Amino acid sequence: MKHIARKRFGQNFLTDDYILNNIIDSIGPRPGDTMVEIGPGLAAMTKLLLRELPHMHVVELDRDLVARLEKQFPREKLTIHSGDALKFDFGSIPVPEGRKLRVVGNLPYNISSPLLFHLAEFAEHIEDQHFMLQKEVVERMVAEPGSKTYGRLSVMLQWRYDMSLLFVVPPEAFDPPPQVDSAIVRMVPTRRKLACDGARLEAVVTKAFSQRRKVIRNTLAGMFTEAQLIEAGVDPQARPETIGLEQYVALANL
Repeated sequence: MKHIARKRFGQNFLTDDYILNNIIDSIGPRPGDTMVEIGPGLAAMTKLLLRELPHMHVVELDRDLVARLEKQFPREKLTIHSGDALKFDFGSIPVPEGRKLRVVGNLPYNISSPLLFHLAEFAEHIEDQHFMLQKEVVERMVAEPGSKTYGRLSVMLQWRYDMSLLFVVPPEAFDPPPQVDSAIVRMVPTRRKLACDGARLEAVVTKAFSQRRKVIRNTLAGMFTEAQLIEAGVDPQARPETIGLEQYVALANL
């Protein structure tokens, strides 16, 4: 029986075999990997991954799709976690000593940003992440200071990950086709993470980008003096989108 994509779950199923194989090649699954897929949907990617992996985990919210997956795969091949990925404890998946979790998925565009921030909490347990996301979101994630797309998402994720946009996926690769282009992003928890309290960095960055057209002296007024901005290596006349990660970390540490 054909599954009808549900808008409330942000379902767009990838059906293009060429794109699917490119994604699998980019992920590079290895037999010893502990891998979890978020939102397996109709299992197009799951089937290809299980050609290389003896077993994997999936997190799926749609109960109808959970039932399909249970019929399609034996338990020794696929462990199904039925529930919301936004609430899932990714640290609960058992991983052999000395190894880390690998995470993949075609993420629902309507929850992509909060899901990325939720996963960031488990970064120390994760080897890498490969996701399909709205192209515009990926461009914001990898944006450099000075670009129009550089913002809170860029700073907070670049503090935790080294990221790269691998390739773009057109709408016609999906059923139903979304209204936007998609892209594959690779996210590897950085080994050069700058020492900083995450909550403080979040507070500084959120306030800075709340009025991105104003200069940083005005957007962070009440949080820092002009002398403190200069101490952190920040030009008080600079706009928030021109300030690099290192300077935001310096402000958070003040």
